[in-house]
Amino acid sequence: MERSIFTALIGGLLGITVFGGLALVGSGHGSPAAPSSHPEGEWRLLDPVTYENISVFPVVSPYNQDTSLFLTLEEGLATGEVLVREQGSEGLARSRDGRPVYTPQPTGASVNQLVLINRSKRPLLLLAGELVSGGKQDRVIGKDRIVPVGAPPLPLDVFCVEHGRWTGSSQFAAANTIVHPSVRESAAVDQAQTKVWDSVRNGTNAKAVPSAPRAQISSDNLQAAIAGNGRTEAYEKIYESGAVGVSIDDFVNEVQRRFTQATSGLKNERVVGVVVAYGGDVAWSDIFASSDLFDHYWRKLLRSYAVEALTRPSYRQAASRENANEFLRRLNGRETQETEPGVYRWREIKEGQLAQIELDALQPKSITLHRLLLHRTS
Repeated sequence: MERSIFTALIGGLLGITVFGGLALVGSGHGSPAAPSSHPEGEWRLLDPVTYENISVFPVVSPYNQDTSLFLTLEEGLATGEVLVREQGSEGLARSRDGRPVYTPQPTGASVNQLVLINRSKRPLLLLAGELVSGGKQDRVIGKDRIVPVGAPPLPLDVFCVEHGRWTGSSQFAAANTIVHPSVRESAAVDQAQTKVWDSVRNGTNAKAVPSAPRAQISSDNLQAAIAGNGRTEAYEKIYESGAVGVSIDDFVNEVQRRFTQATSGLKNERVVGVVVAYGGDVAWSDIFASSDLFDHYWRKLLRSYAVEALTRPSYRQAASRENANEFLRRLNGRETQETEPGVYRWREIKEGQLAQIELDALQPKSITLHRLLLHRTS
């Protein structure tokens, strides 16, 4: 017994990690242990789906967690169960029956913070890079997190992707859009507003060599498109083929057709994520706890991957399976954690140019809802 206690104490000391800067940071005392990451054997890569300069490796697993408990932002905004408002002009509070009450606030609106209220009966899942449109400017969520049932109005950290406009109502709606990977990297990893704006304007953060093949969407075309309405730089104009000179929908539809064909014959496995490469460079992965969550986000993610592909040099070579498999392993580097006890744990690990971010739900049991791994471009 004494040996077991001593071993546990030593293990606890070795498990201490560096914690980040949120106000709600768990002390670790009494907190549930971090869920074990999937070993590589529980995830399997299928052959890549290739088109133009993109390769998409489906990630399949025989395991499928029940994630029906969680509400997504798109669902919550569509049904009115989730409300997002500008900070300052109106505050959000709850009445006794759970309905929101708006009260005047003395402070003004803030570019990098909104107010969110979850009045549903399910925990709300937020992913970095999800776009909310409206208010005084369109914004993207800055970090993965979970908003519990009955939570007070939440000050929500966001980044602006609509440089120039600062007028409009205080209300927001779901844009059914996830910004493309370079913008997500600037928001989720760099956490820098200026880098977010640069990523929107330039399309990709990846540096091309002078001899690289031409990208299908040039930075000049992109900047002309997002500035098309004069006084603002509107992110969603990127998806208008007339504005950028390329049909993103055609690109997406062809990748989707090939992806469906490649994954249609699965037995006892389900698609839970993807590893994405541009040319021969493996760049990104999104993996979820269930095929249901993957299916919910897949079309939006695919559109975001397509934008990134079209703004990168059009190298046509396919990435190797060996390199893609590297995106299934757990990184070995400096780890940062941020926790809201009993609700969620956010973890980031950096190893060289790789960055891994995981979001763990802590209730009703510990599961990793979303895992992002990317090759950093800065």
